[in-house]
Amino acid sequence: MSVEEEFKKVADQVKNMKTKPTDDEILILYGLYKQAMVGDVNIDKPGLTDLKGKAKWEAWESRKVRPFASEAEFKATVEIVRKFREGVGKELHQKLLQRAKERRNWLEEWWLDAAYLEVRIPSQLNVNFGGPGPYLEHFWPPAEGCSLQRTSIITWHTLQYWDLLRTERLAPQKAGKTPLDMDQFRMLYCTCKVPGVKKDTIRNYFKTVSEGPCPSHLVVMCRGRIFTFDALFDGQILSAPELLRQLIFVKERCEGEPEGDGVAALTSDERTRWAKAREHLISIDPHNKTILETIQSSLFVISLDESKPYSTPENYTNLTSAALTGNPTIRWGDKSYNSIAFADGTFGSTCDHAPYDAMVLVSMCWYLDQQIRATEGQWKGSDTVRQIPLPEELLFTLDEKAYSDIHHAKQQYLESTQDLQIVCYAFTAFGKSAIKQKKLHPDTFIQLAMQLAYQRLHKKPGSCYETATTRRFYHARTETMRPCTREAVSWCKAMMDPACDAIGRRTAMLSAFNKHNKLMFEAQDGNGFDRHLLGLYLIAKEEGRPTPELFSDPLYSRSGGGGNFVLSSSLVGYTTIMGAVAPMVHHGYGFFYRIRNDRIVISITAWKSCHETDAASLFNVFSSSMHEMLHLATTSQL
Repeated sequence: MSVEEEFKKVADQVKNMKTKPTDDEILILYGLYKQAMVGDVNIDKPGLTDLKGKAKWEAWESRKVRPFASEAEFKATVEIVRKFREGVGKELHQKLLQRAKERRNWLEEWWLDAAYLEVRIPSQLNVNFGGPGPYLEHFWPPAEGCSLQRTSIITWHTLQYWDLLRTERLAPQKAGKTPLDMDQFRMLYCTCKVPGVKKDTIRNYFKTVSEGPCPSHLVVMCRGRIFTFDALFDGQILSAPELLRQLIFVKERCEGEPEGDGVAALTSDERTRWAKAREHLISIDPHNKTILETIQSSLFVISLDESKPYSTPENYTNLTSAALTGNPTIRWGDKSYNSIAFADGTFGSTCDHAPYDAMVLVSMCWYLDQQIRATEGQWKGSDTVRQIPLPEELLFTLDEKAYSDIHHAKQQYLESTQDLQIVCYAFTAFGKSAIKQKKLHPDTFIQLAMQLAYQRLHKKPGSCYETATTRRFYHARTETMRPCTREAVSWCKAMMDPACDAIGRRTAMLSAFNKHNKLMFEAQDGNGFDRHLLGLYLIAKEEGRPTPELFSDPLYSRSGGGGNFVLSSSLVGYTTIMGAVAPMVHHGYGFFYRIRNDRIVISITAWKSCHETDAASLFNVFSSSMHEMLHLATTSQL
């Protein structure tokens, strides 16, 4: 909508109002009017004593803000968009409509390919997500000599969740009264990405009871070695004491013998290189293919990690870092779920992002947390251990080239992980309760605090991605919500302007909140534009057409298009479960957070080799921004 159209819309609304507009509404109308009739603000800002004139100037100036463009650049982009809309864009859109008629979800296959399967960079660090287990906050604080016992209990609960899915007893999730698509939950167990030279594939072996037999074996990795055993015996899930017996067997075998070959490290390499290394493994010995199939089809991987990443409820940094960047020889980077058990009795996870979005894992881990709380972290069942088969070690046949491939994978992984800076702290001054008291949306509050923190730290706006779930649609996953709006940038300027008073800052903040909330609702309701633009781009690519000029316009990438967002952010939820991802671009940040009544836990990542960014500094400025916003909301009586 142009400024002129926006002004006309608001003016019409004012004409139909039965009561006199508020001062804030009059200022919005004034700003739209001046921008529509005159253009950019062309007068000096009134002084401190002229409160009315200053408020009018700020309302006008706020309509000028375009976060990433000069006026000349913006005009050039407007012309490119006009030509696209009236020319090739119109043709591509018609083809997209035709595709939508032929498929129930026109984007599903494309999204999987473009976002994940065709990506060639190493996915274990750059694409996968990982996170710390929250169990240390209650019954499982860091402790010596309890790791295997706790692992057996959490594994048993994880298998109960698998059984809920198998027997179709897991209740569908809802957003309000709207049911959400649950298809991604099929990918949580018995799922693995398999590398290809040009494109990867996803192998999913999971079946419900009504669909037929489903693999029921687990894979355990320890000290570079790989073992497997069945999680069922006589049709029943192994008890925690039985699982403990299997884990003790693996641990004792690994402690009494040399370390393994660490074949799992290959999954951390560049995708094409890993694909070729996998082909070579299979060419050495057909049994290697059988082993790969066993790992791929397993329920999930249990990683027995010898490190002790001490963490607390206020500082999850060590545990988050160990989960995201830990030992590559004891995790299979392509598995949909690696459950990591650390030697100090704490837990983490790392997961391939391709088959599902983080909320699937969050749902399962939240279930685990509730079960562990309910049982006080103890096993409440029988201590009887049946005569079950012992775990079997999976031994690859390797040659000199295979060893060389493993060594290379380890080296590149080590270099990459050493470059990643991770902080994960709890902001404990206040949480959801205090924000809701001010009648403000907690997620929007945090997003705007992040915008303000970035602009304070870097002296410029930061293009930002926030995840918007679209699961109310068939097999849908996410849409991009772009928090760096003109309103957000205008508010940040107001907050950093010593001459701007509380009224001006309050007005700008409410405008930024309203715009963010509106865009998030539109994105979740299928009315975002990033996935649509991706569809138009891929239609052109599929037909062998030249890339439309729109997608090579500097402002497209500068505003985040094409996966170039400086801030890659996501609300993990309102539970105890937390996660982390690497930044989307080298000069950017990963910014994940979870919201509780009394605190917000934030994980921030940055690349150490980029001298512009620093995760710890961003957290500190973010914390200050949070305090400043709550103070403004309190003194302005929001």
